[in-house]
Amino acid sequence: MNEILSQGRAVELDDVQGLIRFGYKHLTEACFLLLRVKDPAAARTWLAQAPVTSAVKADPLPETALHVAFTSEGLRALEVAPDLLAQFSAEFVAGMASDAARARRLGDIGANDPSGWKWGTGNRMPHVAVLLYARSGQLTAWEQEIEAQCGAGFVRIERLSTSDLHGMEPFGFADGISQPQIDWERKRPVRDQDQLEYSNVSCLGEFLLGYPNEYGLYTARPLLTPRRDPDALLPKAEDAPDQADLGRNGCYLVLRQLQQDVQGFWSELNRQADGDVDLRERLAEAMVGRKKNGEPLVALSEDSVAGNDPAQRLKLNDFTYEADPRGLRCPLGAHIRRVNPRNADLPPGPPGLLSRLWRMLGFNATARHQDLVASTRFHRLLRRGRTFGTDVTPALSATQSSPGTETGLHFICLVANIKRQFEFVQSAWVIGSKFDGLTGERDPLLGHRLPDPGDSPTDGFSIPQADGPDRRLNRLPQFVTVQGGAYFFLPGIRTLRYIATTHSKGL
Repeated sequence: MNEILSQGRAVELDDVQGLIRFGYKHLTEACFLLLRVKDPAAARTWLAQAPVTSAVKADPLPETALHVAFTSEGLRALEVAPDLLAQFSAEFVAGMASDAARARRLGDIGANDPSGWKWGTGNRMPHVAVLLYARSGQLTAWEQEIEAQCGAGFVRIERLSTSDLHGMEPFGFADGISQPQIDWERKRPVRDQDQLEYSNVSCLGEFLLGYPNEYGLYTARPLLTPRRDPDALLPKAEDAPDQADLGRNGCYLVLRQLQQDVQGFWSELNRQADGDVDLRERLAEAMVGRKKNGEPLVALSEDSVAGNDPAQRLKLNDFTYEADPRGLRCPLGAHIRRVNPRNADLPPGPPGLLSRLWRMLGFNATARHQDLVASTRFHRLLRRGRTFGTDVTPALSATQSSPGTETGLHFICLVANIKRQFEFVQSAWVIGSKFDGLTGERDPLLGHRLPDPGDSPTDGFSIPQADGPDRRLNRLPQFVTVQGGAYFFLPGIRTLRYIATTHSKGL
């Protein structure tokens, strides 16, 4: 039975695109085809029968996988009714590169400015992303087969290739360790209730539309009257059973092409360390917040062993920063601390109603100091990115010029609310120069270095010291540059078929 049951309600796994549930680590080859509609009728014909992979667990594991997502321009090109399109989130409808204010919030200024992107603006805005995954040696044939199928309806504007760096990201650190644990069994209470301890478990509705989120609410999405779904292709809305739910079992997909200057990163740290190899490594680990093998700096242990073993990687994600409030082990501005602060709704403290009230009202000085960052559970991202380019040895990068091939990450995250999840994390935590009470620094890996208003510098990184003032790294260059990006809607499979087959009925 292709369902997970909980309290009489089901998650229709056969209607969910598998990318939401699986990372496809066994499918080591992948590419992302960015397409524009050239013939709407032919495009819809292919979409009606595209071999999309569902979230049902397969035994044996699949040899290939395919997923389809649309930009708002893509839905317009497929002639989706304007009133339905207007019911999607404002961020999705507008698009990632829609205006200067959004660009400033996302840090897409300077070298990241959309005017310099390879794709994502103007006639380089994709309508559809087709994400292809395959076992080693099988991608070429799979890609040729799919392009032959959809060629009559689409024209390709970009092909994003990927590479297998065996669980490492281009700077040389283990990646893909920290992911939220999604409540597929729907055991979480459907209500907004304070969480006094950090938990890695997230409500299904934080990532899948049509289900309750951490507030106990259903995220707004397009709902239709029965008249507009006469063949009952769409699932019914849980919170409005008399309406068809165009969003249910779908989510928003954020895609950003991030080029990483590996040689620049390691040579800069070599300069900061005056050529001391051990210090260079420690500075890099402080910026990331983990050792290269993935071990978190807040939980170092001599007998810890890193690797790709799932149990070990789970262990590498089982920690908080409660015992390191000053950032003496993991700096407050480290990358992993910014993108996942691992805090609860209130600062930690003794049990009891009086203690809780004291912290809520701000009478506890220690609690106030630890209450500078918003609660993690409302801003989680489900990451599904892939690396591209070649593996570059850090030691070589620190002293010599690396090959001219571009290296980086095709960042992909899945969310139910673009503004509250991706845009908040990007603007308040990654780009924010005052994260957790800091000043003059952005994310040491992802941040740009342009000054704040008033010409205040943001090119520093501070490493707290137990016996004196912070160690400060200054004049850091930018290490990651945005090359393209867009917001997509990754629909449920029934919604995909609805979009493809209802046009001729004037719905």
